[in-house]
Amino acid sequence: MTQPSLRRLDLGVDVAQLTADLVDIYSVSGEERAIADALEEALRGLAHLEVVRDGDALIARTSLGRSERVILAGHLDTVPLPTAAGARATVPGEWDGEVLYGRGTTDMKGGVAVQLALAAALTDPVRDVTYVFYDHEEVEASLSGLGRLAEHYPEWLSADFAVLLEPTAGTVEGGCNGTARFNVITTGKAAHSARAWRGENAIHKAAEVLVRLREHQPATVPVDGLNYRESLNAVLISGGTAGNVIPDRAVIEVNYRFAPDKSPDEAEQYVRGVLEGFEIERTDAAAGARPGLQHPAAASFVAAVGAEPKPKYGWTDVARFSELGIPAVNFGPGDALLAHSDDEHVHAGEVRECLRVLTTWLSD
Repeated sequence: MTQPSLRRLDLGVDVAQLTADLVDIYSVSGEERAIADALEEALRGLAHLEVVRDGDALIARTSLGRSERVILAGHLDTVPLPTAAGARATVPGEWDGEVLYGRGTTDMKGGVAVQLALAAALTDPVRDVTYVFYDHEEVEASLSGLGRLAEHYPEWLSADFAVLLEPTAGTVEGGCNGTARFNVITTGKAAHSARAWRGENAIHKAAEVLVRLREHQPATVPVDGLNYRESLNAVLISGGTAGNVIPDRAVIEVNYRFAPDKSPDEAEQYVRGVLEGFEIERTDAAAGARPGLQHPAAASFVAAVGAEPKPKYGWTDVARFSELGIPAVNFGPGDALLAHSDDEHVHAGEVRECLRVLTTWLSD
């Protein structure tokens, strides 16, 4: 699906309507050009901002010489549209009273609409602001537009603090868990299933791996005042070659969500301890991010939100900001449990409240 012509955005409309306007622009990962074009046209019309574009990612910033600079970041892409009959996470979106249904309403065009509304309205913020809009968040990390921006425009991503407008139901969620994936491999000896005693069943050997994972008690780890709950689970299993052959190899894919007090190497060491005696290979890993709530900008932001901060159990791009030495939190409209769902939706009041909080924090 493609957009036939440039969609013009009015950044001065109600931020909930702006969310709907963004949802109406199809932007599944890899097809973000139309929405990036619309944002570029709107942002370049704001005289108080410098704007740069890289592929389908954009950065806009104020340069007022303030003593502190903050980043507000959000991704432009969505997961694919649902295929189930009756699903409401479609494009274009649909209003049901004050609730907007459509793909990206929660993850995360409500947050992007807040960024755009702030970019247009805040001509004299008390902190310099860098607005980051990037592509390819919902796919493999190597394609990330945020990673590309960090490589191509590192000076534009220099800041004291960052807010990623991922859905958090309007609550600050500090840092994020790390994630790692492993293949646990068991081997045996192939044989005809009619003469099973001549073989060695690799799938049966995998049972012990599953027992250990079933009996594993995940830890809850305090990090800088927030409690991060870990999880260690089998997520995929494969093995065997035919219905009459004793399998000589089986693979269990294991996912470990680990607290941000650990590095990926420390996470691997932990998994190897739990599954000692089995062949293990790490296939993927991304470090988490400590919450960084001790930073003055973070503390003032938490005070502006007025609610007790929570840990982020999933991995988000706050980890990328952490790698850059920038403390970062998640804060945005919408319920994260609705992200990617067939009935993805956001309440207009949540988007407006998120805008109100950030406007107050950046104006006082």
